[in-house]
Amino acid sequence: MEGISIPIQLISIAGAMVFLIMIFRLIVRGRLREEYSIIWIFCTSVLIFFSIWRKGLHYLASLLGVYYPPSLLFLVGILAIIVFLVHLSVVNSKLQSQIKTLSQEMAFLKQQLEKQQAGSTAQASTKAEQKASVEETAS
Repeated sequence: MEGISIPIQLISIAGAMVFLIMIFRLIVRGRLREEYSIIWIFCTSVLIFFSIWRKGLHYLASLLGVYYPPSLLFLVGILAIIVFLVHLSVVNSKLQSQIKTLSQEMAFLKQQLEKQQAGSTAQASTKAEQKASVEETAS
């Protein structure tokens, strides 16, 4: 049975390392912000740690009174996902509020610009009419 666990351990280490490399590539390309990358790097590091030191998961599970150690990973993962989703919801709400404010400001500035352009066009036509009337009286 111990012979089977070594290949699985190597596969889990390799998978976590590939995932870590993918995270670093996303950071370099600018597709993942640094504030979120810290979370992913931490989670991947924890997976690598428990892939290398398998008895650590059993030890931690026994300390917390969890009978089946992999279920502890699932519990922590689910809780982390819930916290992360709440954080993303807060960020999303804040961004929607900012977009609404920016749209309103842009509409207001557009309206002011149109009024200015209409005013300058009216002034230009008035000046042209005055110039034409001056030219008529001069001739």
